[in-house]
This record gives sequence, C-alpha cells and structure tokens, in this order.
Amino acid sequence: MKKTRQNNNLDVTEDAFLGGALRLRQLRSGHRAGHDAMLLAAATAARSGNRVADLGAGVGAAGLAVARRVGEIDLALVEIDADLASLARANAEANALAAEVIVLDVEAAADAYAAVNLHPDSVDVVLMNPPFNDSVRHRVSPDRARGIAHVATSTTLSNWIHAARRILKSRGMLTLIWRADGIAEVLAALDHGFGSLEILPIHGDVKAPANRILVRAIKGGRAPTRIHAGLMLNGERGVPNKEVQEILAGRGILPLATP
Repeated sequence: MKKTRQNNNLDVTEDAFLGGALRLRQLRSGHRAGHDAMLLAAATAARSGNRVADLGAGVGAAGLAVARRVGEIDLALVEIDADLASLARANAEANALAAEVIVLDVEAAADAYAAVNLHPDSVDVVLMNPPFNDSVRHRVSPDRARGIAHVATSTTLSNWIHAARRILKSRGMLTLIWRADGIAEVLAALDHGFGSLEILPIHGDVKAPANRILVRAIKGGRAPTRIHAGLMLNGERGVPNKEVQEILAGRGILPLATP
C-alpha cells in the first residue's frame, strides 16, 4: 500500500514493508528502499542488547527492519543526506522504534565518528548497503541524491568496510549487500581484519546468474569461508519464490542471520 504525502516540503510516499509491520516514508524520486534493504535486514545476525550501526541508512529501512524483528537493540542510523536522515528520524518515531539518527559521511575520519559516539571497538553489528554501481559502466543520475546512493568510486567499498572495521568490537559482525560481479572487490576489502566469511548469492531466477551477494564477516574471524546455496527470488516460471515472500513479509530470516 502506497500513499503520497508531504513531509517538510519533501515529496514523499508512505510504503509498507514486512507485511505492513513497518511503514516508511521515502522520497518519491531518488534512491528508494526495496528488496535489497529487506534482504540485508533478514541476513543481519543481531540480538537484543546489541549496539547496531546501519551505515548509509537512507530513510532507515534496513536498520529499522532489524529493530522490528529483534527488538531492544541500540540502533544508530548513519546517513550523509540531511533530508534522508530527517525521514529516517520520522520513520523511527512513526514505527515506535528507538534509533539515533546521525548525519555523517560514512567515509569520515575516526574523530568525526567519535564525536557522534561511534568510537573504535564500540559496536556489535554493522550492516550496510553501499553505493555499488560502477560509474564507468553506469550512467550517473542527474538527481544528486540518487547518484550518491547508487554510484561507487574505486574506493567506496574499501572505505566503508574500513569504517565498519574501526567501530566494530573484536568478533563483531558486518553484513553487507553488493553486486555479485564485484565479489572479488568484496573479498579483497574484507581481507584486512575480517574472516569467517559467509556468502549468499541472490538470483533473479533459476536460469540467471546471481546479481547480488549478501556477505557476513566477523572482525578477527578465522573460520573458513562458506558459500550458501543461492537464493532464487523467482521460480522457473517467473513466479515469486514463496520462501522469499515470507522473508520479505517479516516471517523468516536468511541463513546469515543465524549466529
């Protein structure tokens, strides 16, 4: 169900997620939350009492979905765009979910993080959906917010993972979603300080190569990398996968969310 509203002079829609258990206002144009955010949330292994940081949170979709599922987490939504941060704050309040919304560039220096109480070795779980389209292969949107949200530079991924590594506690967990054809970039970036990787390929349908990967990594982990069976969003006839629909409705989790 979608409604159109004005939010502080922003043209927004109100959209239902998790089977209606989470309602989010987001900009009508520009980057919009969808399946990626909900799958990222369903792959995040957070527990009650955890300090959780959603880096590049947008309107708060993934972080708030984790908070709705787990409950009683200390959630920080980190977003560079002030308009999106304002919507994230309103979304947390509208859904009666506690969250601290922080306007901050994910690639900022350590002292900027410390100034907003995101100190080194202070967070249990980080989740992120970084901009992942290659600017060489994808036309950059004239909409500045959409461009920032979607297009990566050559250092985006490594810088975001570095930020996560800095604020995570030892044995803390990072969960991220990225392009499947960029798996080499992910593995290279995680090679510094992370281990115990678990990778879940996501396919649009059974005949198509994976177009996304969900990855969970542990700071200081040493276990061998595990690759899970691919998740098919649609079956052979293009019919939505019932398991995936249950997950998107908030009635299931992905294997990476199991501690």
